[in-house]
Amino acid sequence: MKRRNLVLAGAVGTAAAVAGIGAAWWRLRPEELPLPPGFWQTRFEKPEGGELVLANYRGKPLVLNFWATWCPPCITELPLLERFQREQQGRGWTVLALAVDSPTPVREFLLKRPLALPVGLAGLDGIEFGRSLGNTQGGLPFTVVLASDGTVRSRKLGALKEPELQAWIAAIA
Repeated sequence: MKRRNLVLAGAVGTAAAVAGIGAAWWRLRPEELPLPPGFWQTRFEKPEGGELVLANYRGKPLVLNFWATWCPPCITELPLLERFQREQQGRGWTVLALAVDSPTPVREFLLKRPLALPVGLAGLDGIEFGRSLGNTQGGLPFTVVLASDGTVRSRKLGALKEPELQAWIAAIA
């Protein structure tokens, strides 16, 4: 009798785990997350002055990278994103670096280490903006990839790796 109960409990546990994984996969599929209302009207102050307007990037493949000056993995991945931008801009890609930080540290950082990416000062509101794009934990770095039709194709919490960037190109080509 005990063995039968163990087998039954194991089968139920396995079924529950499979159902949970399936539900999580279904819920977290990137294309299933709609863009928040007013997404394309969002504007960020630029460190050098002026505004970074998301509507200017509509209709093109777009990478939004949320970062901060106090986040070592964020700083580590910036050169990778700059290279991706340089190599893919001819194919219409743009990488936007949205700083979830106070303006002064961002400006000081950029004086020491200029970025070859458009930078927007998202500030602490950037955390909520990131959450609206699927960053439920509010962690950094966080990256969202949009296809030219505006669908979310990828989300990544944590530092990026080269194979992920190559997968974006293949998925959106």
